[in-house]
Amino acid sequence: MVRSRKSKSNSILSETRQVLLAHLKPGNRLTIALSGGVDSVVLLHALVTLAKEMAFTLSAAHVNHGISGNAAQWSQFCRDLCRRYGIPIDVADLRLPREKGASLEAVARQERYRIFSLLRADYVVLAQHLDDQAETLLLQLLRGSGIKGLSGMPTVRKQNVRDAPQILRPLLQVSRDRIEAYARQNELDWIVDESNDSTAFSRNFLRHEIFPLLKKRYPGYLQTFARASRHLAEAGSLLDELAELDSRHCLVSGRLQIDGLRKLSAARARNLLRYVLSQQGILLPNTVKLEEMLRQILTARPDRRLHLCFGDTEIRCFQGAVYVQSHQNPIQQSQPCAWNGEAVLALGDLSGTLRFEQVRGQGIDLQKMRATRVTVRLRKGGEHFKPYCNRPTRSLKNLLQEAAVPPWQRHRLPLLFCDEHLVWVPEIGIDCEFQVKSDELGVVPLWDVKMNKREQ
Repeated sequence: MVRSRKSKSNSILSETRQVLLAHLKPGNRLTIALSGGVDSVVLLHALVTLAKEMAFTLSAAHVNHGISGNAAQWSQFCRDLCRRYGIPIDVADLRLPREKGASLEAVARQERYRIFSLLRADYVVLAQHLDDQAETLLLQLLRGSGIKGLSGMPTVRKQNVRDAPQILRPLLQVSRDRIEAYARQNELDWIVDESNDSTAFSRNFLRHEIFPLLKKRYPGYLQTFARASRHLAEAGSLLDELAELDSRHCLVSGRLQIDGLRKLSAARARNLLRYVLSQQGILLPNTVKLEEMLRQILTARPDRRLHLCFGDTEIRCFQGAVYVQSHQNPIQQSQPCAWNGEAVLALGDLSGTLRFEQVRGQGIDLQKMRATRVTVRLRKGGEHFKPYCNRPTRSLKNLLQEAAVPPWQRHRLPLLFCDEHLVWVPEIGIDCEFQVKSDELGVVPLWDVKMNKREQ
């Protein structure tokens, strides 16, 4: 009997070890998402055990959603557990917005993953398992999801935020029954969330009402569902490969070209648009919205300034190209911002920063800048500019049009003035009179727009 318990315990350890060996590098930092439930408690026990033989550091993060009256006790349980194991833990206390019509479960998940994206680690390790995978597949099927949604949870995936730790799920091939058996065999303590028994939540309804019936008729349904998810994930990968092939003919300078989209079948055009959005980490709209977006893109007249919004993303069209970017809030005409020689100048209203690099023989004449009052301003209209010494002074409006700067960006460009003289415009260049000579020290301004991290 003792041998049997040890064998089952070692089985989970062995499977977890194999997943870690496949993805980790020596010195990786792992943070386990610790809820205090049996799944995460078992995963923590396994990781603490394996950390002694594998070269990774381990910490924990607990998210207190503030929903249950017992939430404070759960947080303390997780602190005490990590103290006994000798690992650090961060506890995030949330106050979830109670928006009418919004799913509290979905809001909690969104906030939880937002916290995960901020953690300083190489991987955030989650305790989702084989039963969770089956529940996810059936929920997505009932929502009418496409192949991507039905592909289930991958063992490893990148988060949508740049530089965020990857998500790692070592227990996806382990059933809930085996996890609970491991906990009992190792005499582990855990907390029980009373909401897990409420069938008002869709996932709990499947868990308590539907899956027991399936298990009676189809005992191996968990493995069958997992296999179906793998098949769908493979089909999703093939669709991505097709989109990558189509993008070679439809993307120019990283932007979708409307003429190229029109040459594709409707299904391939939808697939390509979906692929481009997902590559930027954008939460995809539902099928109806995606089809309507594509219809408007394909039927828009060249002179129409198409502007589509969904979530915190917006799509615009200009000169036959599709621009995808984060939503831009209207900006107020602000006061000039003085530059006093800083290497970096943050412009919060424009969601970006100006960096100034000193380079000999390039940029703006440093001596002339020092002799004047240097300010950064927004465009008001009527400005004139001479970036080419062999050409006459032109209106900034005409220069921006010739440079194909999209209309919605023209009033969001930081313009650099020396006293009242416009000396630098992003995308255009430096005024002839202020261009440094080849043997003198110059200043090169660089405009870094944070919102453009998602722009295509």
